[in-house]
Amino acid sequence: MQTLMSLKRITKVYGEGDLAVEALKGIDLEVGVGDYLAVMGPSGSGKSTLMHILGLLDSPTGGSYTLDGEEVAGFSRRKLAHLRNKKIGFIFQNFNLLPKASLLRNVELPLLYGGMGRKERRELALEALGKVGLADRARHRPNELSGGQRQRGAIARAIVGTPSVIMADEPTGNLDQQTGSEILELFDELRAGGQTLIMVTHDPSIAARARETIRIVDGLVLPNGQQVAA
Repeated sequence: MQTLMSLKRITKVYGEGDLAVEALKGIDLEVGVGDYLAVMGPSGSGKSTLMHILGLLDSPTGGSYTLDGEEVAGFSRRKLAHLRNKKIGFIFQNFNLLPKASLLRNVELPLLYGGMGRKERRELALEALGKVGLADRARHRPNELSGGQRQRGAIARAIVGTPSVIMADEPTGNLDQQTGSEILELFDELRAGGQTLIMVTHDPSIAARARETIRIVDGLVLPNGQQVAA
């Protein structure tokens, strides 16, 4: 499998001197194209820090991170923002949709930031909404949608620019069980279509749907098979 993301001895330290906190302590990780990875670990384990680094929302203190063949260390904030917009789609537990904008406008945003023209981005946004079964809700605002519909809208926004990887942080955390199952089935469809997925979850039954699960405790990835409390 072709490597999409490669982390070698990644560390992350917050603060300095006596106040320094080592959130990651030398993480080695490879994610292949089309992979489906679940990340588990207790609160404060470092999994959110790892996701932020993978998603180019934060920079490591040390180590090497290669994304799609590019070493990202030393990139300017502008370059990182461009790379993030082009290659990574985000799905958040709280949806993070703009409340006063239509669903269509929310889905268009990554394309707008990328400089795409109005007509093309509208066509692609409608296509993405169609893939998640929300083409008929394009003009609705988030407060006019159910929780499941809002999460589907967030998924449409994540996939509209055909990014290299989709990153999801507890994507079913605010949904009832049936709606959460529907969202996970949609993830399975995206994976079957060749998308690369990385998902943070505390639920072993959700993690079991992924191709691989890593467990993080105290800034370290546990050896395969070693268990950790959620």
